[in-house]
Amino acid sequence: MTVIRPRQLTRKLSGRTSSTWRRSPGDEQAEEYRHQGRPWSHSYLWRLRTTDTAIIVAAIGAAFVLRFGPDDVATQVSGLPVPYLMISLLIGLSWSIALSAGHTRDARVCGMGLTEYRRVVSASALTFGVLAIVFLVAKVDIARGYFILALPLGAVALLASRWLWRKWLIAQRRYDHYLSRAIVVGDAEDVGYVASQIQAKSGAAYHVVGVALDDPDRSAVSIDSRELPVVGGLGDVREATTRLGVDTVIVAGQPRGGSRFIRNLGWALEGTSADLVLASRLTDVAGPRIHFRPVEGLPLIHVEIPQFEGGKHVLKRLLDIVVSAAALLVLALPMLVIGLIIRIGDPGPALFRQERVGRNGTTFTMLKFRSMVVDAEARLAALSEKNEGNGLLFKMKNDPRVTPIGHFIRKFSIDELPQLWNVLVGDMSLVGPRPPLRREVDAYESHVHRRLYIKPGLTGMWQVNGRSDLSWEESVRLDLYYVENWSLTGDLVILWRTARVLLHPTGAY
Repeated sequence: MTVIRPRQLTRKLSGRTSSTWRRSPGDEQAEEYRHQGRPWSHSYLWRLRTTDTAIIVAAIGAAFVLRFGPDDVATQVSGLPVPYLMISLLIGLSWSIALSAGHTRDARVCGMGLTEYRRVVSASALTFGVLAIVFLVAKVDIARGYFILALPLGAVALLASRWLWRKWLIAQRRYDHYLSRAIVVGDAEDVGYVASQIQAKSGAAYHVVGVALDDPDRSAVSIDSRELPVVGGLGDVREATTRLGVDTVIVAGQPRGGSRFIRNLGWALEGTSADLVLASRLTDVAGPRIHFRPVEGLPLIHVEIPQFEGGKHVLKRLLDIVVSAAALLVLALPMLVIGLIIRIGDPGPALFRQERVGRNGTTFTMLKFRSMVVDAEARLAALSEKNEGNGLLFKMKNDPRVTPIGHFIRKFSIDELPQLWNVLVGDMSLVGPRPPLRREVDAYESHVHRRLYIKPGLTGMWQVNGRSDLSWEESVRLDLYYVENWSLTGDLVILWRTARVLLHPTGAY
């Protein structure tokens, strides 16, 4: 989504207002609401500001004590002694200003995760980079140990604080707290899609209170199990925004009137507290692939084409080698014990080998701890009518072929650990789509073959979004989204979320 903040301007054309909307009797109410702003954001941002200040003071204080001890120490500035207390105050004040100037507490990024964290890290690094140059030019004889300690201590603490506040905020939003009130504007189909996506995401930050349609004769729009009231037509958006105390107007797709309608809507929202958000028709395209290139007032959206070779993939392979090798060394003894338990519990090999399809359709032998009886494959045909899986995948919640120890290791994905060897030798990656069987690939629709453009993963989007509880269509959508939008940062996030899912498993059977 693209956010546009309407400016407080009065536009006139030939002595008349160029907007198709007129000032209404509700403008005084809009003006009052504009000064009030989002009621929830003030208290939340005050909490962030207080926490950030406390962390900065604590980080600088801790660095001072660790480097110098409790004694009062002075440094030299152009030959004159200056207490480190003054230097500390300068660092702390500069750091706090940078966090504000870097929009790390912007209501539009609160709870957004990577975007918020990236801004915090950038503001912190910029602060210390600029101060280092200033101290060098001003010949401030500052202890490097003190200077270097404060940055990592504070940055890590700030990120941990923002993470905890984000968890709290998302938990509140599940109960419709701390959400921006929104109306969605457009035709019924586009409005329905955008509203359903917002409703499905607990961290979407919006609470849709109504819709404005190009066909206002309808009384409501059905979104899953919820009825959204129609608050008016496309010409009633400003009045509805004022009357309902709306924070955000979301334009879905390309409503009737096109760019002229969006321009006039932006003008009409001047004087209110509402943001104007454009929901692009681009689907399953991650933010880093999207760039804006305005040309003489024409906002061009540049979408990067996915690349499946190059330096980024080399770095991904290096991460795979380092992490899988380290994990195999650490887990070698536990894996040996698990293998012995499997053999004692059910006679037969500890490992299960199966041919899977990898990148570009090549096949490899995937390893797993055996969680089923030895003749599980021979029994599969007899159970085909009891399939509870999604689409091409066979799944049963109470599969009679699973051994007692198999239930446990499947629940916590322990059976997948031998695939660390597949990652090390290059057949798989730590993160990627699920490695499919040949019969599954043979039944793929043409677009689903894009799952094979990168290596299959030990974990992936499906692992952290419901696993076997997902429908086939949703599994494919998540895999294709990953294939086209993956990044090293995203991989690290998925690995972190996988660790959390393993502690609280869902959809594993």
